[in-house]
Amino acid sequence: MPLISRLQQFSPERVATPAGEVQFRRACSPGYTGPVTHVLLHGIGSASASWLAQLLQVHTTSRPASHILAWDAPGYGASTALPMDTPCAADYAERLWAWADAAGVDAGTPVTLVGHSLGALMASSAAALAPKRVARLFLLAPAQGYARAAPALRAQKLTDRLTNLELLGPVGMAKKRASAMLSPNTGLAQLAFVEHVMAGIHPHGYSQAARMLADADVATDLARVSCPVVVASGSADTITPPKGCEALARSIGAPYMPLGEVGHSCALEAAAQVNTLLGLDGGKP
Repeated sequence: MPLISRLQQFSPERVATPAGEVQFRRACSPGYTGPVTHVLLHGIGSASASWLAQLLQVHTTSRPASHILAWDAPGYGASTALPMDTPCAADYAERLWAWADAAGVDAGTPVTLVGHSLGALMASSAAALAPKRVARLFLLAPAQGYARAAPALRAQKLTDRLTNLELLGPVGMAKKRASAMLSPNTGLAQLAFVEHVMAGIHPHGYSQAARMLADADVATDLARVSCPVVVASGSADTITPPKGCEALARSIGAPYMPLGEVGHSCALEAAAQVNTLLGLDGGKP
């Protein structure tokens, strides 16, 4: 069955928060009715659908008992965009916890918080904002932000993203960029899925996220995080190369976990390794 078709098993849900709606997908282990265990945050050119492999794993596995939520960030899917043109990571973090409350996440049961790429900036800020709500923080192929880069480089990175979006549109950008998200050995099915997900982004939400990325610094938030942190990425990742991910892990005294010869979309391409890392298959990382 094509990956896009398998996604239909996890119909998007919506909940209202004081600042607007948030759309998300959910999966529970068969027979499990307990609290949410994992919250998953996608990257800039993606959506909740990017966690398909993790949703499928939980949906089909009784042990360990898991209940995962994967959001569509503000401005993605049917989630209400943030009100400002240039949000910061903390703005996404505040919306995240408002969504968690609205979605019934037990504030007294800390979750495993997982951020991929740009989602790592949101997750780090969220863990710093509400430390008692996060048991563990996993940063997969983390974007680190450009706040510490030279002003010219920071401006150029932002301009490149916004120009590509304006010239190509979401569909054209997906056709051009999808292959860069995966290793050269990836099959056509995964490539088609990544392109499909990326083609669904909304220009306004993507532009907000790009501006956040330009001004963000993940290290600043991680300095305020008290829970255990793990950084992981693939050796074929050209978007957040492993050298930078390893350096981030060293800088905060966290373990770095290599995911093998996979690209930036590691949650899909290295599904087995990521599921083990997150404790979704009963194995040990």
